[in-house]
Amino acid sequence: MNNVGVLGIGTYVPEKVFTNEDFEKILDTSDEWITEMTGIKERRFAEDMETSDLAYEAAKEAIENSGVSKEDIDMIIVATSTGDQKFPTVATMLQHRLGLRNIPSMDQLAACTGFIYGVVTGAQFIQTGTYRHVLVVGADKLSKITDFSDRSTAVLFGDGAGAVVLGEVEEGFGMKSFDLGSNGQGGSYLYGDEEDGGNIRMNGREVFKFAVRQMGESSVIVTEKAGLDKDDIDRLVPHQANIRIMNAARERMEMPPEKMSSTIDKYGNTSAASIPLSIHHDVKNGKIKSGDNLILVGFGGGLTWGSICLTWGSNKEETHG
Repeated sequence: MNNVGVLGIGTYVPEKVFTNEDFEKILDTSDEWITEMTGIKERRFAEDMETSDLAYEAAKEAIENSGVSKEDIDMIIVATSTGDQKFPTVATMLQHRLGLRNIPSMDQLAACTGFIYGVVTGAQFIQTGTYRHVLVVGADKLSKITDFSDRSTAVLFGDGAGAVVLGEVEEGFGMKSFDLGSNGQGGSYLYGDEEDGGNIRMNGREVFKFAVRQMGESSVIVTEKAGLDKDDIDRLVPHQANIRIMNAARERMEMPPEKMSSTIDKYGNTSAASIPLSIHHDVKNGKIKSGDNLILVGFGGGLTWGSICLTWGSNKEETHG
């Protein structure tokens, strides 16, 4: 069976920066409180761009970075909770903008776990030999479903996109194991309120308890499935939801703070985009190198969760990023 890994990665965040001080002007809150409770200092808002625009910019960079011709992309999967409209999907809109005709494309909705679900789904097509290259994008414009009068949720979310090109990599590299799950019983804890324009509603206490437990458990599961020990993991890349949740997962893995990817201060919670945004940031800054063992782990509305253990890069000298 083929070893599937990341051949290239790309990201995009909008230009508009919205800081905690900006929130102080419209909500009864403070930079100190937001920072202490969430770890967020600022986030990006897309304003006049749609989710498909964010996805397109990230996808272009990922394809260029991969060295794969765009005509060699066999399938597109877009993980998003904020499609431009109910249909057509963001994936088909992206297919058209990239000039790729007739290849299969689909959106995948697992909320903030969407990128993990998308990578695992795409990998199956490559492992079975059905396709050679799959473009997976995590993109969300959460600002359009954020209630800016709700102090408990408004400060958390931002907009962005991240994309990867998946393909066959050499022995010893690529995806080693994965863990996916869901619990619909907890769906009422985090959902889009269709009676209120689809705005995000969250029971923060229950989501926090779920996330702390599930992120840690799933990280341990994929490490063991991969036949690795905790000490073998070079980098933990958690969904950037809340610094306290992220640290709880790190502590469950018994990893020091410097081994955890953290971009939440720069981008906030960008849902399906948060994990690829963090990977790309760490690659560019030399914190992820070819041969490193990574744990990618996330949770989201549904409630959903998922994790992947993979060895980054290939046996070539260059590092993607």
